[in-house]
Amino acid sequence: MNRRPRRRRVSLRTRLTLIYGGMFLVAGVVLLGVTYALFSNQLTGVGTKVYSNQRLPGPVSTAPSASPDATPSATPDNLVVITADGKRLTGPAAERWMRAQQRGLRAAATSSLITQGGIALLVVGAAAAGFGWLVAGRVLAPLHRVTETARRIAGAPAADRGLHERIALRGPHDEVKDLADTFDTMVERLDRSFDGQRRFVANASHELRTPLTLGRALVEVALHRESASADVRQLGENLLEINSRHERLIDGLLLLAGSDQEIAVRSPLDLADVVEHVTARAAAEARAAGVTLTATTSECPTTGDALLLERLVHNLVENGIRHNAGPGGWVRVSCHPESERIVLEVSNTGPTVPPYEIPSLFDPFRRLGGDRLVSAKGAGLGLSIVRSVATAHGGEVTATSRTTGGLTVRSTLPSDLR
Repeated sequence: MNRRPRRRRVSLRTRLTLIYGGMFLVAGVVLLGVTYALFSNQLTGVGTKVYSNQRLPGPVSTAPSASPDATPSATPDNLVVITADGKRLTGPAAERWMRAQQRGLRAAATSSLITQGGIALLVVGAAAAGFGWLVAGRVLAPLHRVTETARRIAGAPAADRGLHERIALRGPHDEVKDLADTFDTMVERLDRSFDGQRRFVANASHELRTPLTLGRALVEVALHRESASADVRQLGENLLEINSRHERLIDGLLLLAGSDQEIAVRSPLDLADVVEHVTARAAAEARAAGVTLTATTSECPTTGDALLLERLVHNLVENGIRHNAGPGGWVRVSCHPESERIVLEVSNTGPTVPPYEIPSLFDPFRRLGGDRLVSAKGAGLGLSIVRSVATAHGGEVTATSRTTGGLTVRSTLPSDLR
């Protein structure tokens, strides 16, 4: 599967700093432009005043170091200018010299304004960006606490672990505190929900198994009486079979409720040993059904709960035997490592399964054809438990239909190769 390359993440703090600094620079550029326009207009007004149409009674001269602004007013005919090098200019020559001095003054003032103003703008902009970085960090600090708390809860070894964590944010009652308080309320409700689930599983385990165990004992006592007739024995055997189905249903429900959580304590094991153990125990059932059961294994080290993984393999093998073509059918089990994963595959012959019905087979109480009744083939919890156990171990389960009939169920688990 081709994965899209992950884009480099830009933090919210960086984005806020860039936005703040960018807005400051834009405002500074606009301010600098307005200042330049006003300054240029002021210089033009000064030049106009120098060359007003007022007439003076005699010639006016300027000191060698005087600027054009030092001349109050003069006409070109009466204007006399003595330059810095001692030259005496009158008339149009003096006017041209004054205009050249004015252009030079304007160019120097404009260049100084733009250059020094731009440097000052960059320095102040950098300082503003740094200040914005500090302010953004201070404002986003409560959000970091929310993120860290959520990460600790999500990284707990089991789904119901870590729910005692609370943010308990103190400070002004603003939007961030509302978010933290809402998060705490949500986690508290989840904690109560998981706690209620644990109590329910514990109580159900006792309350449901006790009457079934008592009923089975009473039926077995009645069957072993010497005075029991053939009809009573047949009825007792039927009751025991029904009782056994109910026990399997309850065990499956309790296991499904417990296996939805991630495994807190993992132990190293070889899944190949589990496969060989399960197939050896299921060989008698396969022979009775006329189904050939074969297993091909290689070393498959992994970690997890051995009992749950045994139930995963057992449900797949049992499902392959019971939902088969009958005498002449087969079930093939393979276990092998593949790309840092452990792959368990169980294939069987049997009825053709439409591809659109495969996803629903992993739902509780669902079997091929939509039958929801508890029957000799089970209660419809086998594949649901398989998926829950695999998910709790960090794996996944998929199924594909075979063109000649039957299914191939593929379960992958994390490898423990060292």
